[in-house]
Amino acid sequence: MLLFNLAALAALAALAALPLARFPGVGAEARSALFWIVVAVATAGAMSWTWALFAGGWQTGLAAALWLTIAATLALFAGGAALSPACARLLPLLGPYLLVLAVAATVWAHAPARPVSPGAPEAWLGVHIVASVATYALFTLAATAGATVFVQERALKSRRPTRLTALLPAVAEGEAMQRRLLLGSAVVLGLGLASGVVIQYLETGEAMVLNHKTLFSVLAFVMIAVLIAIERTSGLAGRRAARLILLAYLFLTLAYPGVKFVTDVLLA
Repeated sequence: MLLFNLAALAALAALAALPLARFPGVGAEARSALFWIVVAVATAGAMSWTWALFAGGWQTGLAAALWLTIAATLALFAGGAALSPACARLLPLLGPYLLVLAVAATVWAHAPARPVSPGAPEAWLGVHIVASVATYALFTLAATAGATVFVQERALKSRRPTRLTALLPAVAEGEAMQRRLLLGSAVVLGLGLASGVVIQYLETGEAMVLNHKTLFSVLAFVMIAVLIAIERTSGLAGRRAARLILLAYLFLTLAYPGVKFVTDVLLA
């Protein structure tokens, strides 16, 4: 199992290092044959390892949550890259970030996990899990797009383009991806919150229990909704929008893997 884990980690390391290679197609046209080979191997590795982790039943630990997030994000990234070269050019920022998550998951692979509540109805629990994972994967891509806008605008203002800015999407492309991914994140997160309310009510008879996870999830949803509304009414764009997107992503991170880190690692 350790070798399986390390193989998936090595595939992600190759993905993160791909933008550093000086191959044709890595820059202006990101979707080269090499790109697809490395993405396919990394995605297959993350999915296979995630499948192995969950083969014996649903896992609630930090490592399992991180690997599930990585696999889902890579799957969405691959689909987005197939539709848009601009999405493929998120790789210089997305690859290293996913590698950091994979390293953290490997380091804390043996952290104890909290059991799934026996009173949770399976159908609603499945909806809630799928919605939560999809939301975090979508918003990871949205936050990466926001980060590219921030980096590109900063380089334009300082008039100091770098190799990194040459690889990333242009400002307009990054902003367009932000808008689409934010809207998708809002819809799926809303579904996740609604299913969480149903599960909580069926388990305890209360519609909502205020805890850290609920608080950060609601804050993230409110910020996403406000961002979409402001962008539509006032045209908020550029680094200001990127900062708010990254702040909302911080709230969502604290709600999903952040809570698991505290309960499974710090308080274990």
